[in-house]
Amino acid sequence: MHTSLAHLRLWQLISPALPVGAFAYSQGLEYAVECGWVSDEQQTYEWISGIAEHSLTMLDLPVMVRFYHAWEKADLQEIEVWSHFLLASRESKELLAEDQNIGKALATLLSELEISEAQPWRFSSQCSFALMFSLAVQKWQLSIGDSLMGYLWAWCENQVTAAIKLVPLGQTAGQRLLSQLIMDIPIWCDAAQQIKDEEMGVLCPGLGIASALHEQQYSRLFRS
Repeated sequence: MHTSLAHLRLWQLISPALPVGAFAYSQGLEYAVECGWVSDEQQTYEWISGIAEHSLTMLDLPVMVRFYHAWEKADLQEIEVWSHFLLASRESKELLAEDQNIGKALATLLSELEISEAQPWRFSSQCSFALMFSLAVQKWQLSIGDSLMGYLWAWCENQVTAAIKLVPLGQTAGQRLLSQLIMDIPIWCDAAQQIKDEEMGVLCPGLGIASALHEQQYSRLFRS
């Protein structure tokens, strides 16, 4: 695929307009704000960057690299192994449901966009967003490096958008946060590509606690 066209496909995947419902989730941030862990711009940056560095960089991104190469080889057994590993690593019921829901939504969309490999995953409990994202970028011939940066950018943008509503922050503060995260994203993506199988895993106790307690939070704007 022509490089420019491939990049346009990536922008399609990471657009907030992508109809997968990612906007409905805060990934524990709503509880972190409710209990006072996150109350200003600096704490918001520390929360988002901490999860990106210690969770996504250590789990989601390395697994996505393995998905990408498995799709290249049409190795369904390898895909199944890493699908089980990724979903088993989710730290709460909400985080697991989020990944499954937006993954199935993306599988449905990709099926409509004539990526036939997505069809069997539409109703599978082993479907995840990283799995379907990796399928799309592999079929559209995007590089794994660009794909990881796009995936992480979309996650960071969604978290900042949630923070603007929850903390709350102004739009300018949100752009300052994104500018900081832009400087970090290439570093995290490079690190993720170097992680070995036995090094993968999450150590984000604050995220797990916030997500679990969010399940019982009295008033909520977000589903996680």
